[in-house]
Amino acid sequence: MSEHHQEGLALLLYGIKQGGGFVALTGEVGTGKTTLCHCLLEQLPENVNIALVLNPKLNTLELLATICDELQIEYDEEKQSLKHLIDRLNKHLLAAHANNRKTILMIDEAQNLSLDVLEQIRLLTNLETSKSKLLQIILVGQPELKHLLEKPELRQLNQRITARYHLPPLSYAETQTYISHRLTISGGQASLFNRAAVKKVYQLSKGIPRLINVICDRALLGAYADDQKTVTAKTVVQAAHENFYPSYSPITPFIKKVLTSVSILALLLIAVFFISKENNLKDSVYLLPFNNKIVQEQKQPLTSQAQNKHVNLPAGPIKTNKIIPSNEVKQTKPKDFKSVINQHNISFDIARPQLIRNFDKRLLNISNCNQLKKLGIECLFEQSNWENMIALDRPVMMEFSLSATKHVYALLVGLKGNDPVFQFDNEELSFPLKQVLAAWDGYYLLLWQPPSKNIKLIYPQQRSTAVLWLRKQLSVYMKTLTRSKQADHFDDELKMEVMKFQKRHKLSVDGIVGFRTFIQLQNKDSQNNYTMLRKNY
Repeated sequence: MSEHHQEGLALLLYGIKQGGGFVALTGEVGTGKTTLCHCLLEQLPENVNIALVLNPKLNTLELLATICDELQIEYDEEKQSLKHLIDRLNKHLLAAHANNRKTILMIDEAQNLSLDVLEQIRLLTNLETSKSKLLQIILVGQPELKHLLEKPELRQLNQRITARYHLPPLSYAETQTYISHRLTISGGQASLFNRAAVKKVYQLSKGIPRLINVICDRALLGAYADDQKTVTAKTVVQAAHENFYPSYSPITPFIKKVLTSVSILALLLIAVFFISKENNLKDSVYLLPFNNKIVQEQKQPLTSQAQNKHVNLPAGPIKTNKIIPSNEVKQTKPKDFKSVINQHNISFDIARPQLIRNFDKRLLNISNCNQLKKLGIECLFEQSNWENMIALDRPVMMEFSLSATKHVYALLVGLKGNDPVFQFDNEELSFPLKQVLAAWDGYYLLLWQPPSKNIKLIYPQQRSTAVLWLRKQLSVYMKTLTRSKQADHFDDELKMEVMKFQKRHKLSVDGIVGFRTFIQLQNKDSQNNYTMLRKNY
């Protein structure tokens, strides 16, 4: 997920944990609202019942009946009335509350709700006990939902929204990262799209993930059909034209006239040729030339490029085995950094296993991030600056641009003063930082392991085993943290301590534990076995 998607998810989770009222998520078509909702549903606590309404084109009675159906509430279909359905719903909500269960109503495409239905939805939040609301409501919709809620008739509902977030399209940098990420997890090379192609994808898609997916998919197919090794901007334009822009054509009116004239002339010449050779052509058969490579490849069965291989590892968190290199680090004087990385010419497919083995040398049969994820290890491929990357204090695989279309990779393993140290063929070489930054485009791949599988975010009011880990880590580093009777609860005191830790380490001070805070906490653990950047040269 992009930074905006993570922010939206954290805010929605925080709003839900606060309880009661409404939560609103808006965004343009294709920006990933549904994906964000799926992530939200995956991270909800087990004591939550959810009613999901996908078709909001309903009247008030139909909506209440749909909610009852989703929550498996029995009611008399022959006696459907607002009072009957609300009474049945209220009885169910009270029973769920008595059993310490929360109930959430999520409505997709909420911009299509009528004013009458929205008013009835607001009245549902009046179902409450003396201490808490019985129903939490999440409205998901397009930007029109924001304008709808601003109407004077809905001011009461608008005032009850406790958390709201608008999901923007991806920026150009995020589009670059997104395309590289999708190619990486599919086992492909990030260099399949050259820089001009990525810029054209962003220009045509306006940063909408759904359009990026469709354009890139069609562009890859077009490049394959044309036997191209990389996707060019021309291929992207053609792909977008075929999918979305039938009225758009890169051919100008003048060129169209020229092509028409040439075509007519060519037809006349062909007619003359056929007439003159009529007797010799009676028994002739002409076949269009085919791309033999495509024909041969289509005869072969399609196979996955990245087959999952089972690896037996000990139970519990993986303890990494640090690689202790020689104390001698060669200083490259005759050759500059670009010459060295150009000579080694390490592709992403070769670089990724190197990083994996550096993380844990037992992972010999693991070659991609999907396999790592099954072991509880996360791949982070992002664009950042040198200071933020080095602050993580972990080995990373850095991407370097030798030209607009050629990218190579090198494993950063340490620092000699301010100069980076890279590993090439079991040999460590240091280079001036200025040379390295001149070739670096800001992208890097890092591996890290969350304390609990599939929990990559810890937020206020959450209850989980990850909160236990967080409290333990902070109690060692932050001496002011007191013991809590509910150790698995992310309470306000714990949030304040997280914010203090984030401020000390120059992180985003939001009280939410993302991957950067995770890694910094792990680095402070004296018993951690993760490979760190080496500095004792």
